[in-house]
Amino acid sequence: MNIDMIDAAADRLNGHARRTPLLSSPFLDELTGRRILIKAECLQHTGSFKFRGAWSALSALTDAQRKSGVIAFSSGNHAQGVALAARMHGAPAVIVMPSNAPAVKIANTRALGGEVVLYDRETESREDIGAALAQERGLTLVRPYDDPQVIAGQGTVGLEIAVQAAELGVTDAEVLVCCGGGGLTSGVALALEARAPGMRVHPCEPQGFDDVARSLSSDEIQRNPSQTGSICDAIVTPAPGDLTFPIMQRLCGPGYVVSDDDCLHAMAQAFQRLRIVVEPGGAAAMAAALTQSKADTVIAVATGGNVDQAMFTRALETLT
Repeated sequence: MNIDMIDAAADRLNGHARRTPLLSSPFLDELTGRRILIKAECLQHTGSFKFRGAWSALSALTDAQRKSGVIAFSSGNHAQGVALAARMHGAPAVIVMPSNAPAVKIANTRALGGEVVLYDRETESREDIGAALAQERGLTLVRPYDDPQVIAGQGTVGLEIAVQAAELGVTDAEVLVCCGGGGLTSGVALALEARAPGMRVHPCEPQGFDDVARSLSSDEIQRNPSQTGSICDAIVTPAPGDLTFPIMQRLCGPGYVVSDDDCLHAMAQAFQRLRIVVEPGGAAAMAAALTQSKADTVIAVATGGNVDQAMFTRALETLT
């Protein structure tokens, strides 16, 4: 993985992905006593940054591979990104999703043309199911994070942050990224290493599912004991990836760990102060920016906004 791959992905994404805004609010700055900037990837196609990696991966396949179709496994955001990118490329897509994924994510994946295969997150392996279906149908697997082209696509978020921050006169900052398997975190870290070396990336995870933070602390990959138990479904993964962990180990600062309540509060603040809708897992970085970071300037990536009405209502109730 290198900056050339990220630049190439950016070229392929040009005209297809949105250049999402870098938002600010004087209320958030006053609340925290520091400058807070929010990269609103919740406004990306399909409501999350995942479209970038999906398009990067699909556009790098051969015509024959796209014709045969692709398969992905995801709790919802990668699912929707792959489903849309596949439809735009005229490729069939099979998506393996946990049966307890948010209903809106399952429905949207189907609406975007993906064939959804549900599984039990506690008793079945999505990797095993995906591998079996890929072999049976001749499908190409598009991994959610441990795939060079996916990492390259997600790294384009970092390219945009470097340019947008420079336009605001910001060259030194903590960059907080909601982190599951580490595709976005490692991609952004690689991009900023090349284009904004004064910025340091920190992964942000929910309590009880902080495998990346623990892995960085111990210098070896750690696994989560469970795959359920947090409202942050988008960033609950078994462990950091074999490709992503060495990149994060080399380039990232210590991980931040936030509570579900912190994420609900951040969702409410994002809506009240920035007028954007963020899902729990997509709010983890903003939650860390509001509660933990001590840097003078913090850039937090709001990674996704695919939230059920009931969960969003629960978040807004924290304002009362």
